[in-house]
Amino acid sequence: MSKQTTTPIYILSGFLGSGKTTLLQQLVSYWQEQGMLPAVIMNEVGDVNLDGLLVQEQVPMTEMLSGCICCTIRGDLSMEIAGLIQREAPDVIVVEATGIANPMEILDGVTEAALYLKIDLKGVITVVDSAHLLDLYRNQKGKTFRLMQEQIRSASCLILNKTDRVSAEEQELLSSVISRWNEFASVLPSVRCEVDITKVLESLGNNPIDITFMQTEVHDQVAGIEQTTVEHDHDSSHQHTHHDHVMVYTHYLNGPVDSGEFESFIANLPREVYRAKGVLTFSDTASRFLFQYAFREPDFLRIRPQGEVPDVVVFIGEHFSKSAIEEGMRAMELR
Repeated sequence: MSKQTTTPIYILSGFLGSGKTTLLQQLVSYWQEQGMLPAVIMNEVGDVNLDGLLVQEQVPMTEMLSGCICCTIRGDLSMEIAGLIQREAPDVIVVEATGIANPMEILDGVTEAALYLKIDLKGVITVVDSAHLLDLYRNQKGKTFRLMQEQIRSASCLILNKTDRVSAEEQELLSSVISRWNEFASVLPSVRCEVDITKVLESLGNNPIDITFMQTEVHDQVAGIEQTTVEHDHDSSHQHTHHDHVMVYTHYLNGPVDSGEFESFIANLPREVYRAKGVLTFSDTASRFLFQYAFREPDFLRIRPQGEVPDVVVFIGEHFSKSAIEEGMRAMELR
């Protein structure tokens, strides 16, 4: 592969036993029928990936075991994505997270890869066990209840699974609860995750990624990236989502920018931008920098990336104007 193309990535979320792997099998089959090569990154907290045995052998798969993507091994996720793209050149990647993972943290791990890879984050598909949600909702307490809330709030598309285990009235109640927690995501009821995959994928094109807030530490592993990437097209900017709700906007720079102008631009970002990260070359210094922005505070770290790492900035937030940010970045590049 002499030139990297943009790789679509889907995050598959849902509590333990909700039916994620069943849906994953359907997604894989659908893409294969379209003549595409899907790949899977599967995360398990234990040392053995039993769910991975259910995925067809011809599907490239990377296992991340003995840890949850959103905590102990999250920093490895972007490297796993890079390695998978280099080895297999898949047409699409699904990241299936362990049931105890917070999708917002996983989303942050995936966007880390956007610093040096052309990826298109399509959205978060969350599978919900109807009976389990009903029980948790009636009690409304405990970490499991709060985690399921976060998984639902983070979804771009929700599969309300195992509806045969609740009554029609209970299903109506659950639909109402889910809509209150996430008014933007499509809700598709199902039994054994039997859904129209076309509708699932179409709904991701019509609904945004919901990130209420992401508290993350600074990652500096970009400085040690080995040459696991391929050549990049630096002359394009790419929007992961195309909506006015919560979004991830990735901007690939055409050249160096002035450090003072960039710092001023960041200082004046709207509060709706929660998080930003990037790799930058400044016109007034010889060094390249890893840039991080969280809690309205910027941080810059001198780095010497190995391999082809493009100049890029990723913005994550809610209800901000993508066009305003793009115009501001372009204005700096033109000076």
